[in-house]
Formats: sequence, structure tokens, C-alpha cells
Amino acid sequence: MNYAKLIDHTLLKPESTREQITKIVDEAKEYGFKSVCVNPTHVMYVAKELKDSDVLVCTVIGFPLGATTTEVKIFETEDAIKNGASEIDMVINVGALKDGRYEDVQKDIEGVVGAANGKTVKVIIETVLLTDEEKVKACELAKAAGADFVKTSTGFAGGGATPEDVKLMKDTVGNELEVKASGGVRNLEDFSKMIEAGATRIGASAGVQIIQGLESNSDY
Repeated sequence: MNYAKLIDHTLLKPESTREQITKIVDEAKEYGFKSVCVNPTHVMYVAKELKDSDVLVCTVIGFPLGATTTEVKIFETEDAIKNGASEIDMVINVGALKDGRYEDVQKDIEGVVGAANGKTVKVIIETVLLTDEEKVKACELAKAAGADFVKTSTGFAGGGATPEDVKLMKDTVGNELEVKASGGVRNLEDFSKMIEAGATRIGASAGVQIIQGLESNSDY
């Protein structure tokens, strides 16, 4: 298996500089990661830098709170795709989910899926803020809305992916959707646990360390 193609090489810190973005683009090309995941302001630059490679451009929508309106998320998505994004990681309306306003949550996701126009959409449910019942419901709504992935976390809410959450999410969506684990996946051990639990994509800023760990480990 090409483990590098399971990794979205990620840099989403607000203080990220052009020099740092260039570094992760170069690393992604060197190691052959699935995508480079950046904030929307960097999408056009990253798309230009990756145009002669098979590395995709991933960006985040409604990030990190998920609390913008559906209309804003739709505009962000259309703008990101126009600028060269090929994968969209959107944050759900967490408060609406907790209120039980499930129709609002589903319509929010559907708006982004429609705006993505066939591009891959990953739905960040922010597991650290949810009960297990809410996690299941969020996954069901993402599935009903036509998303491609459910994703654990933004990494900005005080917690990240756990194998238990990944397994719960995978058990909920079955083979219809994939699961992306992100937030706190920092080394080969973390990576392996997430894959074993059912994740088929990993969002990490530590992609290089993970692959180097794989290369030095004879078990892989």
C-alpha cells in the first residue's frame, strides 16, 4: 500500500507564512502525499505550485467554527474551487446539531456538496464537542447530504482524533462514506491506530515524520 496517499499534508495555522506553505508543498511533492490542505487564502498559490504533480489541493470551509451561514459556506466553496481546490473540508454547524436542528445541519452540508460540483467533500463533525449519539447523528446527516467523507476534527477545538471515534464513525457510515482522522496524529503509532480503526485518510502536519517512521519500520 502507498501510505503517503492516505495523508493530507496540512498547515492551517493562522500565522502560516508563504515560506511555510511552500515548504509543505515541496514536501508533498517529494513524498507523494494525497493532498496539501491549506486555508482558502493559500489555495490559488498552492494550486499553481502543484499543477505539474498528482498532489491535490484541499482547503477548509467555515473553518474552524462552522458557525458561518450556509450562504457564506457556499460562496467560500465556489471561490475555493475557482482558485484551484479539488477537495473541500467543511465544518458543520455544531450548535444546530446540538439543538436537534437536523434539517438545518443537513441543508448546510448539502449546500456545500452542491457548490463543490462533484469535488470531494469531507464533513468535519468536531468530535471533541459531541456526545457519541451526536457523532452518530452527524455522520448520518453527512451521508444523507451526499458527502464523501466524515472527518473527526479541526484540531482547533481542544481535541483531535481518537481511534474510538474513528471506529464509531466508520461503523455508522459503513462503506458508503470514508473517514478522515485529523487532529493530534503526530507519529507512526497514531497513524497506524487510525488506519486500523477504519480511517482511509489522515490529516496531519506530521506527514513527513509518519512516512519516515514507516520507511524505518520493517513491519510495513
